[in-house]
Amino acid sequence: MTVTIFIPRDAASLALGAEKVATAVAGEIAARGLDARIVRNGSRGMFWLEPLVEVRTERGRVAYGPVKASDVRSLFDAGFLSGQGHPLCLGLTKEIPFLRQQTRLTFSRCGVTDPLSLDDYRHYEGLKGLEKTIAMTPAEIVAQVTDSGLRGRGGAGFPTGIKWKTVMEAAAPQKYIVCNADEGDSATFADRMIMEGDPFVLIEGMVIAGIATGATKGYVYTRSEYPHAIATMSEAIGIARKAGILGSSVLGSAHVFDMEIRSGAGAYVCGEETSLLNSLEGKRGVVRAKPPLPALQGFLGRPTVVNNVISLASIPVIMDRGAEFYRDFGMGRSRGTIPIQIAGNVRHGGLFETAFGLSLGEIVDQIGGGTASGRPVKAVQVGGPLGAYFPRALFDRPFDYEAFAAKDGLIGHAGITVFDDTADLLKQARFAMEFCAIESCGKCTPCRIGSTRGVETVDRIARGIEPEKNKALLADLCNTMKFGSLCALGGFTPYPVMSAMTHFPEDFAPTPLIEAAE
Repeated sequence: MTVTIFIPRDAASLALGAEKVATAVAGEIAARGLDARIVRNGSRGMFWLEPLVEVRTERGRVAYGPVKASDVRSLFDAGFLSGQGHPLCLGLTKEIPFLRQQTRLTFSRCGVTDPLSLDDYRHYEGLKGLEKTIAMTPAEIVAQVTDSGLRGRGGAGFPTGIKWKTVMEAAAPQKYIVCNADEGDSATFADRMIMEGDPFVLIEGMVIAGIATGATKGYVYTRSEYPHAIATMSEAIGIARKAGILGSSVLGSAHVFDMEIRSGAGAYVCGEETSLLNSLEGKRGVVRAKPPLPALQGFLGRPTVVNNVISLASIPVIMDRGAEFYRDFGMGRSRGTIPIQIAGNVRHGGLFETAFGLSLGEIVDQIGGGTASGRPVKAVQVGGPLGAYFPRALFDRPFDYEAFAAKDGLIGHAGITVFDDTADLLKQARFAMEFCAIESCGKCTPCRIGSTRGVETVDRIARGIEPEKNKALLADLCNTMKFGSLCALGGFTPYPVMSAMTHFPEDFAPTPLIEAAE
């Protein structure tokens, strides 16, 4: 019987040497004349164990990691094709604590299947949501998505069903579905993992969105920095088209939907939906004033659904298992699961999908395992480079949109960056302002000018020049940016700056000017 070996092919694993491992494994199979095959799967999201090599046995899949090419011969010598012991053996993959504690709905197939095998996708419950959707009316589909409580996973947290209903009810000869895969936040990789590890779930979600709203064309707008995701998604779209999932008759029905990939040039501001739409149209990526909303006048002036990758990838399970099933996970107005991306100075960095409600402390200390350096955790930034810095005093906060907003924070795309006690939060505040200045599209004054003035003001505080006066000025500047900017780039930059000043005042303490050496 042919033994199946799984070696990931996603970008994170490749960066850690997965290709060399795959070559070494293939070499050993050939040299030893073994009956085995290699499947290049997606990552399981446990990056401290990558490259993670798995072998399918009668007991289940057994994991080994992190594997280097130089380890491969000893693995074969130890009998890893039958799941035998080795210093790198982690036991049954599903029993690894980091995986066992998760609730994987959106990421249920990530790391499990061959990303480009439609047979694998179907075997693991794929296309069931779409098959049920075809038998429903648009209003019924939208109602189910609304009742599920799904909110935009890209950061804004806007109810997905309301956005779909607006586009569904809009009268227009052409409508569009646009997937925002311009994943630019630091410490975020969930979108990339889906596109590289389970592309068909995104395709299925977009087709369902098209049927629900009357849109017949879709675009995935992603970053040029994601070549592996672009290649995998492009190949998957071709496979789906040949299988009749895309095209003039979706799964043999009267519904029409097709899609394609578009690559941006890497501007951070193009993660904002209106700037993205301008870029998609071939224009400069600058923010549009709202109204009109993209749901009414979006791509090429037509009604357009703009959803994040994770939002769309969550749709198939909602349509398959039902709104009530999905809504039963979570807390308050934050329903379902959220893929938390843990990064920075942390022992166990990776993707952890769970229901809303875990405390920040549980995520950092128990799941993340504390800092990689072994030093105390000083701060955690949640929500990318524009997210607030939370001190340990706030680690009791449940991971929930409203709970974070109540403490002047945001969940954003659910990226978490951990810092130990050597971090200087004044320098981090300066970085936020500098980042905004560099990435600003330049359309509005609060963002364009405010960020530049912010860098100068932080520098004056750092040099001990009228610190109290300049801290007050910085707070005033943040207020202007927060309420006067056209989009979230300028509007959210105050979050890291103000949280750093509020929770870490010791890092903003005045430092006397150093006189020249005598």
